[in-house]
Amino acid sequence: MNEQSPQQSLPPLTPQEERQWAMLAHLGVLVNLVSGFLGPVVPLGIYLIYKDRSRYVAYQSFQAFVFQIIWWIGGGILTGIAWAITGTLSAVLIGLICIPFACVVSAMPLVALVYGVYGGIQCNQGADFKYWLIGDWTRSTLTY
Repeated sequence: MNEQSPQQSLPPLTPQEERQWAMLAHLGVLVNLVSGFLGPVVPLGIYLIYKDRSRYVAYQSFQAFVFQIIWWIGGGILTGIAWAITGTLSAVLIGLICIPFACVVSAMPLVALVYGVYGGIQCNQGADFKYWLIGDWTRSTLTY
C-alpha cells in the first residue's frame, strides 16, 4: 500500500521538469494548427495539474492560456469582423481600400503562433519568459 493520502502533497517538480512543462504549455499554440481553437486547452490543463507543484509552471501555463485566448479567439473574431466589413463595403468600392487592413488582421493568429513557439523555446532554456502586455498582469493575478 504505497498510495499517498489526500493530505500528502506531491513532490515539487525538478528544474528540468519545470522547463519541460512550461515549454509544452507555450507550444500548446501548435494544437491550433490542427484543431483551429483547442490550443488554450493545453496550457489550461497543465496549469490545473501542476499549479500546486511549481510556481514557474503555474505562471508560464496561465500566461500561455491567457495569451492564446486573447490572440486566437479575439484575433479570430476581429478577423471575421474585418472581412465582413470589407466584403460588405466592396459593393460600393470602399471595401477595396479595406482589403490590406483585413489581411493584416488575418495575420494575428500567425503572429501568435510564432510568439508562442518563441515562448516555449525560452522556457526550455530556463528563461523566465513574459508575454508583452499580459505577462505582468498574469503574474499579479496568480496569488500565492
